[in-house]
Amino acid sequence: MNQTIETILSHKSVRKFEDKALTDEQIKVIVQSAQAASTSSFVQAYSIIGVKNKEKKSRLAELAGNQPYVEDSGHFFIFCADFHRHAVIGDMEGTDVTASIESTEKFMVALIDASLAAQNATVAAESMGLGICYIGGIRSNIQEVAELLKMPAHTIPLFGLAVGYPAQDTGVKPRLPMENIYHEDEYQQDEAVFNSQLEDYNKEISGYYNERTKGKRSDTWTSQMANMLRDPKRMHMKDFIEKQGFAKK
Repeated sequence: MNQTIETILSHKSVRKFEDKALTDEQIKVIVQSAQAASTSSFVQAYSIIGVKNKEKKSRLAELAGNQPYVEDSGHFFIFCADFHRHAVIGDMEGTDVTASIESTEKFMVALIDASLAAQNATVAAESMGLGICYIGGIRSNIQEVAELLKMPAHTIPLFGLAVGYPAQDTGVKPRLPMENIYHEDEYQQDEAVFNSQLEDYNKEISGYYNERTKGKRSDTWTSQMANMLRDPKRMHMKDFIEKQGFAKK
């Protein structure tokens, strides 16, 4: 155990922030930490858009599903898949890169690169005593978000990261048992084992919610997931992704 691991294991989503902006130095350190993440073949297929403008943050909060912590955060980062610069590189070098950057493989590279960078940013922010909340809600109105941020072809706003000074402490939410996540040598095949692990986890999660809400909530994880997955959401994503020049092949 060390300080880095303690920071990682104490992660929690923060949805209420103090009215205090991040400093330019804090923003710089968070972005530099994001850039230090691993990247496939040194492609660096992502960009980060930081939003300071209050009106723009307010609009993004609306587009993300009226989530006030987007607007109230100390700074709002948007992590984007980005092969626009690589299209520019193709022009610079006189090389046709279109087929490559429009492939599903390169789309996956951009998603992975952006996610690795974002998690580095999260650990850096939390190590400074800040809190974070990932915001996937920007994809609910992704076309409007892209227009607001003036994003060119071969870029996609993937998710936001609200960062600020925590004004609440929700406690660490228990994760799935390690045995349900980690498999050795091959995927665990026994469904009875899966069911047993999930039932145990349901009890833990239900107890967590019951304690956190003082008895107002005690739902289980499997009921949450079943309800969430019952109806497909954001079915506009495929068309938008292809319109932006991704995953065409």
